[in-house]
Amino acid sequence: MNTESGIDWNEMFEYPPGTMVELKDKPGVLHRIDYYEAMMVPPIWLVDDPRPRYPHELRIVSRRDAQVCALESQAVAV
Repeated sequence: MNTESGIDWNEMFEYPPGTMVELKDKPGVLHRIDYYEAMMVPPIWLVDDPRPRYPHELRIVSRRDAQVCALESQAVAV
């Protein structure tokens, strides 16, 4: 594993899809994170905003509805 890949893993897990945020320059207007693209600069895409954002532009409001990974049941043959 390349530990010097340039990907900020802590930041990626701090801004998972579904997290509610507000832009610091527009407080009170809520946005939901669509996805975090580690290879893009800026890396954070919002559902209703065509422009990607940097973490320093955002304030996290709620992580309650955030889904980090999808869990699916799988049939197991015995």
